[in-house]
Amino acid sequence: MSKVPAASRKDYVKVGEVVGAHGIDGTIKIYPTTDFIDRLLHRHEIWLEEQTVPHKVKEARIHQNTVLMRLEGVVTREQALLLRGQRLWIPIQSLPPLPDGEYYWHQLVGMTVVERQTGRELGTLQQVVRTGSHHDLFQVERKEAKPLLIPALRSVVQQVDLVKGVMEVDLPLGLEDAT
Repeated sequence: MSKVPAASRKDYVKVGEVVGAHGIDGTIKIYPTTDFIDRLLHRHEIWLEEQTVPHKVKEARIHQNTVLMRLEGVVTREQALLLRGQRLWIPIQSLPPLPDGEYYWHQLVGMTVVERQTGRELGTLQQVVRTGSHHDLFQVERKEAKPLLIPALRSVVQQVDLVKGVMEVDLPLGLEDAT
């Protein structure tokens, strides 16, 4: 097993958070923070936020909008409940490549967001907000205004340059006024 310092997560991506226990056998209930929930089902090991070694995954399955997972060494409901609030991480290098024009969230967070037509800098993409609806939202922090929530749609996001760290967008009419 490889050790990963809990404080050093630059080479890891968060894929979920333990929200509780399921049953009495130590099964943990995970709220996934990934669009690819089924990939959690095929993991052999997973890192918890405050651990320096990975946990071996014994079993995982989808249950409603969550993932139920059994970890080696977690065999009681009480042990599972102690993990509530822990975030789950996987190595970035274990992520499969995406098709052109698609990006993992961790690649987008921290990007400078620019309005395409005017070149005006809108702010920095702080997080991707899962809405459970048809599209997610990009939360863009601005210097002297409330955060701007931009729909994560192809019609809005015109270009992403990972090398420069810039995302160009066409804001929907009235979006800034609504914020």
